[in-house]
Amino acid sequence: MDSITFLLIAGGTGAIGFYMAWSIGANDVANSMATAVGAKAITFKQAVLIAGILNFVGAVFVGPHVAETIKGGIVKSDMIVDPHVLLLGFIASLLAAAIWITLSTWKEMPISTTHSIIGALIGFGIIAGGFSSINWGKVGQVAASWIISPILGCIIAFFVFKVIVKLIFAKEEPVKSAKIVGPLIIGVTAFLIASSLLLKTELSKIVGVSELSHVILISTSISMIVIILGIFLLRNIEAKSVEDYATVEGIFRKLQIITSCYVAFSHGANDVANAIAPVAAIIPLASGEMSLTAQIPPELLALGGIGIAVGCLTWGKRVMKTVGSRITTLTNTRGFSVDFGAATTVLIASKLGLPISTSHTVVGAVIGVGLARGLEAIDLSIIKKIIVSWLLTVPVAAATSAAIFICLMVIV
Repeated sequence: MDSITFLLIAGGTGAIGFYMAWSIGANDVANSMATAVGAKAITFKQAVLIAGILNFVGAVFVGPHVAETIKGGIVKSDMIVDPHVLLLGFIASLLAAAIWITLSTWKEMPISTTHSIIGALIGFGIIAGGFSSINWGKVGQVAASWIISPILGCIIAFFVFKVIVKLIFAKEEPVKSAKIVGPLIIGVTAFLIASSLLLKTELSKIVGVSELSHVILISTSISMIVIILGIFLLRNIEAKSVEDYATVEGIFRKLQIITSCYVAFSHGANDVANAIAPVAAIIPLASGEMSLTAQIPPELLALGGIGIAVGCLTWGKRVMKTVGSRITTLTNTRGFSVDFGAATTVLIASKLGLPISTSHTVVGAVIGVGLARGLEAIDLSIIKKIIVSWLLTVPVAAATSAAIFICLMVIV
């Protein structure tokens, strides 16, 4: 292949990858900032700015773990020996997934971008190499995580909200309790983020931290500093009455901004793979190489992070309305619980290399907080619509990918 053709393919693929990243940002920004906007902790403009920056950071520093799974773990490259076929297949997958996500965003439905790209990969893989060309064992593991993630997000959010109710709202002086409990939970958040940044990442190589004991020590130190800082910043807040729940919500309005940042960081770490992994596979294929195991370059992760950020800014408000206000009414303490439950689930999965659904996890967490107040607190009609869109995602993405792949094989 001559250099001009290679550049055209690489450039076109980069553009498609950017479009996929944009569509992820447009749909999944709801996962990172919808609860904060819904609970009026921050404005939409503040939300997309914060989400864009932290999605980018999460994508660059933690994103490679999941990207490796999607790039080489779904389709068996040894079953499809022609690099030209694989190249067109990955291009078809990106386009199919991005189109479905764009349509879902237009309808304001929070679908799984992870489902979309994996369904698309399955669609082209079956056409190109038959059912045996799909690593069904890996697909099964990923599918299991899609079921586990909303349940785990639901459980963690339910538990955190119940802890807040018991340790703060049930106390005689709720404001005093909130000034202690809030910083403690934020300290746990700081520990999880710090450890994720230092465990087998590019940052850990730069700072020279490789031992688990050192990571735990540094993360614990950062956590303690955050706890002390949080207590210090909240020290002057006084209750206006004995049962001053409004001031408690005001405290958590500030704390929720931090947990929303936690979700945005976690989202970038997991979902950048949906856009960048196929691109990382296509570039070597364009030069005739069959390897899907080459390391993903940081500049591709950066491209995905930028695309997600632009998607957040331009079209993120549509899905945000559904997650932030239509499933259940969110206060700052409820939104805080949702963010903590969802982000913890997603970040753990990212470190394990599991491409879980951030959408499923966040919606599960929102349901968990709603259930803590009783089933009547949840709008079941919205839940039904969301579940239908989830069930359609894999087959629609697979069918679309297969159709685009067949067309490309005929044309190119």
